[in-house]
Amino acid sequence: MHNSELPRLDQLDHQILAKLVEDGKMPYTDIAKQLFVSSGTIHVRMKKMEELGIVKGSSLTLDYHKLGYDVTAFLGIYLDKSSLYDEVTQHLQNIPEVVTANYTTGAYALLCKIVCKDTNHLRLVLQDKIQKINGIQRTETFISLEERINRPVNFLDGTED
Repeated sequence: MHNSELPRLDQLDHQILAKLVEDGKMPYTDIAKQLFVSSGTIHVRMKKMEELGIVKGSSLTLDYHKLGYDVTAFLGIYLDKSSLYDEVTQHLQNIPEVVTANYTTGAYALLCKIVCKDTNHLRLVLQDKIQKINGIQRTETFISLEERINRPVNFLDGTED
């Protein structure tokens, strides 16, 4: 999608998104007060952004470590052939430890993020689930030692309005 095809958002839309990215549980009435508009305006704007596909629901951010999942790994996946992408990602979708899967350029066809309880759990996921998927040629695993930055895009930077 080129910039000319992007939905047109004004400064208020960007401000609403910025508030919700900062705190997804912030009530619309609080956002309205902070932005000096009615809560009805916030509802209308959010409905518009949902219909445009800009807002795709909401999610909960968890601290996996506090839930006993101490290993985060990135997995580069080589496919036998790129036409197997859809089939492979359908299988990956059914593995709960796979939290993201991205179709990429470069050496790997897919780059996935996996969250496991420990290295033994990671080994079992790789060996018993992922590497048995038809179409996966081989994988390369990178264990994350620490996540230092994990933030949303600042929607107020670089806006033209």
